[in-house]
Amino acid sequence: MQIPAILPAVADSNSTDILAVANSPVLWACAIGVFLVIIVQSVIYMKAAKIAAPHVGMTQAELKTSFRAGAVSALGPSLAVVLVAVALLTIFGTPAVLVRIGLIGSVSYETAAAAIAANTAGAELGGPTYTQAVFGLALAAMSLGGAMWMIATLILTPLLKRGDSALRKVNPAIMLVVPGAAMVAAFMVLGIGELPKSWLHVVAFVSSAAIMTILMVIAKRVNRPWIKEWALGIAIILALAITYAATRL
Repeated sequence: MQIPAILPAVADSNSTDILAVANSPVLWACAIGVFLVIIVQSVIYMKAAKIAAPHVGMTQAELKTSFRAGAVSALGPSLAVVLVAVALLTIFGTPAVLVRIGLIGSVSYETAAAAIAANTAGAELGGPTYTQAVFGLALAAMSLGGAMWMIATLILTPLLKRGDSALRKVNPAIMLVVPGAAMVAAFMVLGIGELPKSWLHVVAFVSSAAIMTILMVIAKRVNRPWIKEWALGIAIILALAITYAATRL
């Protein structure tokens, strides 16, 4: 009995037909496997949150609100990832884009890692020297880089948890301030880092911040919590529209 090949018979390390291997069954199987793992993890986390909610004084209504707010807040960032991912389909193929960029990785990191890997082989992403062998090298570089992120998380999370417990013993109020301050600092650094790139980045930054502030003020004045839930998604979409309009000037 002949065993079917997991890679297409047309695979050729010198061929520039990237999609012949990029959309191979084995990569699709890996992509589907990752999706299944993430779905299972999401279900487990949601069940764990429902169990833990009463112990921290959180009602089921508040829990549902937090789930809804998280889902809405994810729409804006996901839209940005989708727009970039569509442009990269011809370079990495659908399975690799779904796994590396759509689910796990950062678009900027993944493309940078792939470009560096391709350059070491004397090739350029999407260029005439971008062969199936170079694609394999780029995919390996992205995957290994992503794996190290996960390994670092597995190692550092228990260590950080110990630090969290130690700080709570000293002053429980500290851990009410530190996470929020860390989030504000992280997003401010990311945002400010975009400003020197162009005046359009400044427009996007300022407009999104202004819209978010206005929405928060309105939500507080009219006492409508749902505005806070939708604020991030609305701010991102309107900021994108304003920035696009600015490019037409």
